[in-house]
Formats: sequence, C-alpha cells, structure tokens
Amino acid sequence: MKKGLGLLSLALVAALAAGCADKGSEKKEIKLAYVAWDSEIASTNVVKTVLEDKLGYDVEMLQVDAGPMWAGIADGSADAMVAAWLPGTHASYMEKYQSEVDDLGPNLEGTRIGLTVPEYMNVSSIEDLAKADVAKSLQGQIIGIEPGAGIMMATEKALEQYGLKDVKLLESSSAAMAQQLQSAYDKQQPIVVTGWTPHWMFAKMKLKYLEDPKGVYGGDEQIHTVVRKGLKDDRQDAYAFLDSFNWTPDDMAKVMVDIQEGQSPEDAAKAWVDSHEDQVNAWLGK
Repeated sequence: MKKGLGLLSLALVAALAAGCADKGSEKKEIKLAYVAWDSEIASTNVVKTVLEDKLGYDVEMLQVDAGPMWAGIADGSADAMVAAWLPGTHASYMEKYQSEVDDLGPNLEGTRIGLTVPEYMNVSSIEDLAKADVAKSLQGQIIGIEPGAGIMMATEKALEQYGLKDVKLLESSSAAMAQQLQSAYDKQQPIVVTGWTPHWMFAKMKLKYLEDPKGVYGGDEQIHTVVRKGLKDDRQDAYAFLDSFNWTPDDMAKVMVDIQEGQSPEDAAKAWVDSHEDQVNAWLGK
C-alpha cells in the first residue's frame, strides 16, 4: 500500500512538472492591426520586429481598413495598433470606441493631412480647385485612398465646404495614389491627391499642401498607440514596450524610403532596429 502511494505521488509530481513545463513554453502571441498606408506599414513592421526579436513574441499582422482596425481593438480580436491619427483624422472612431480601448498616447508628433499637389502647379488653395480651368486640367478628379479612411471623410467634407461641384473624389489605395502621383509628376502633369506626412513621397518629389482656409483638415496631428482592454494584465512586457514606443518623422521616413526603393517591409524594419540599438533599448527599459 505504501509502495502504491509512493508511485502515485511520483506520478503526481511528474504531472505537475509537465504542466509547469507546458506553461513555461506557452507561445507568446500578439496581433497587430494596421492600415496599408506607407507610414503605418513602416511603424507596424518596426514594432513587429522588436516584439519578435527582443521579446520573443509570435506576431500576426492584420491589414484592414481604418474602421475595422478600431473595431478589432475594441472587441479584442486584435491586441494593438500604432496607427491612430488624432485628434482629427480618426476623431469619429475615437468618439465611438474610446470607452472600449486604451489610448497610450502619441508615438509620433507632427503629422498632417490635406490635399497635396506638385509644386509646379499654379494653385495654392483648395478654393482654386473650384475654377473651371483648374477642374478641367485635373479631369475633374482628386485621387484618394481607401474608403473609410479619415482623410477620405475629410475630403468629402471639403468638396462640400468649398463647393467643388465639378470635382470628384476617386477611391483608390495609398499605394495606387502614390503611383499615380509619381507618374503625373514625372510627366509634369496636373494632379491633386489626398496626402499626409510623414510619407516617402515628400522626400522623393517637390510637393505642397493646398491652403485650407476653412480648416476642414485641421492642424498638426499625432499618431497614437491604442491597445485592447486587458493587454496590460496579460501581455505586460508587450504593453510596456508599446507604451514607450516613440519615434520621429525622420525615423519613419527612413524606413518608408527604404521600402519604396525596393526593400521588403520586414528587411527595412529590421535594418532600422539593428542600427538604432540605444533607441530600441530605451523603449524596452534597458
């Protein structure tokens, strides 16, 4: 009988040890939501690289439009994003979901959105687009990005506020918009696009924002990090890093330009992380 109890005790100890080993080897997983804007591709891949290489996470990147990105953080189907443009561009999403998410504050200062044209164009204000000859030269088009993006909603409002009845906003994607801009720029043709900074196109081309006297597009903005409720409790190291993540438009532009010149987002992000060890260690509290 004592021998049987001894074997049973050994079996229990073995089972407990196995359980502890399984718990210790449990995968660390995290899901990052982002929109396919060049700026957010850059920032999300840098965050992914740090989470994987420095903190040992398996990272899943979820490319979605702005609305589903916010909804995913709010309902917990995604863990975090570093792509919230506030206070203006994503104001409607923040108003809707602010009680269901945690805003960790800005990770980048000094962003801007607005209608953008090449410097060679003889227009200076959104009001100029109401002129018949200007609208005709543009074939009555403003080249936009994905539907549902904050800049698209602002541009629809601008068309109304400035009485641009002869100009239509075309839905596209950020990549297609940039390609059309580059093509028109190379040919010195007139074009108006929905633009924002930071973006590699400002480093590659001489561009300008059209003046916005009615203030439809607001002023300078920030990009915020927003995470799901509960992340601080069950992913403490990831939360601490995301809370500390902060960089500059020049940092972001370096990654964006490298991607635009042919590097994969993963390689461009890794190269930046590897060459900014002190900055990355500061994010990690080292």
